Amino acid sequence: MRISIFGLGYVGTVSAGCFAFDGHEVIGIDPVQTKVDLINSGRSPIIEADIGEIVASMIESGALRATTDPMRAICESELSFVCVGTPSQPNGNLDLTHVRRACEQIGEALKQKAAWHVVVVRSTILPGTMHKIVIPVLEEWSGKKAGVDFGICHNPEFLREGSAVNDFNDPPKTVIGELDKASGDKLASLYAKLKAPLIRTDLETAEMVKYGDNCWHALKIGFANELGNLCKSLGIDGHAVMKIFCQDRKLNISPAYLMPGFAFGGSCLPKDLRALSYRAKMHDVQMPILFSILPSNEMQVNKGLQLILAPGHRRIGILGFSFKAGTDDLRESPIIELIERLIGKGYDLRIYDKNVNVASLVGANRDFILNRIPHISRLMVGDIDAVLSHAQTVVVGTKDPDFSSVLDRLHDGQVLVDLVRIADRRSEEGKYDGICW
Repeated sequence: MRISIFGLGYVGTVSAGCFAFDGHEVIGIDPVQTKVDLINSGRSPIIEADIGEIVASMIESGALRATTDPMRAICESELSFVCVGTPSQPNGNLDLTHVRRACEQIGEALKQKAAWHVVVVRSTILPGTMHKIVIPVLEEWSGKKAGVDFGICHNPEFLREGSAVNDFNDPPKTVIGELDKASGDKLASLYAKLKAPLIRTDLETAEMVKYGDNCWHALKIGFANELGNLCKSLGIDGHAVMKIFCQDRKLNISPAYLMPGFAFGGSCLPKDLRALSYRAKMHDVQMPILFSILPSNEMQVNKGLQLILAPGHRRIGILGFSFKAGTDDLRESPIIELIERLIGKGYDLRIYDKNVNVASLVGANRDFILNRIPHISRLMVGDIDAVLSHAQTVVVGTKDPDFSSVLDRLHDGQVLVDLVRIADRRSEEGKYDGICW
């Protein structure tokens, strides 16, 4: 394929060299003449393992070249990558000056080009940037329609400094956000030889993925450092603790607990967070990440309550109120917290959970429910139908398979508030509202 790459910084240089090495014809574009001259002389403008040798060999073979002329680059390619920088502004927002300028140049060149061309933004951009800035600027300067006269994709990169070439050739995943299928098909063909999962999605999801990754990496480092600081104050080797922690690939290093939804509860997580926070404070160890988890969890409870109250209905039905499906454990269940608040506000409730029977509860579980919500027995009903016949707003609180068909059983005027994603769909005003989707 004939590829043009706008921006010969870190991502652009690595991408240009590696695509050329894969057999494509690549032309790099940068307004800085020094970078262009370095590339054309067979030298890399960045310091990165292996890329210097790759650039030198690709220049010698003729597969790679560079220019300051965007018009020429567009005319001589069929697919363009935008790899320009998106630095921070003083207020934390992204400075999109370079992205906007690249799009203006590409759009101006597309005006003169009859052949189909695909524009791929590889720069890290916030969700909404493709639709609010990139596409409008391209359309304004080209006089053409995105998805009709030219293609558009977002293709976030996952390159780490120091191992970028290896990451390019062996990525954890390849993500393509596409406006149209034809553009996605063309871009996907570039990555056909890679073994990594190829995920094709919409533009906004692709834009958000990179931020999810980087914020998670930052959180992991901060978490490990906070735990390590507390370990040292207690005379424990923090590395020994985290080496054991990382051996758990079933729960700790896995998709477990990483799907957005309602607040956590149960007999372990809240209790253990409180205990560890108390111990840290006793030793004057500051742990802002760990200290903020319970307040963050409380915010999710509040968000769930607001979703339930939003339709303005007085009759509420709750399906599932143990702290998770398949258990009768009610200790610190966030659904119990919701029920308590709704009762306090005077709402008319009916609740159902096949795993919970007040008469059979014993010990701490029985004490918890009778002390927190003494009138729970009069609110409970024997089946799903009893909840549906009563409620104007139905709340799904646990991922019990029995609740999967509830959405299809609603009558006109009923609203389903889904706290666990029992239905794999997006929110639909007046009928279905998911807490994080």
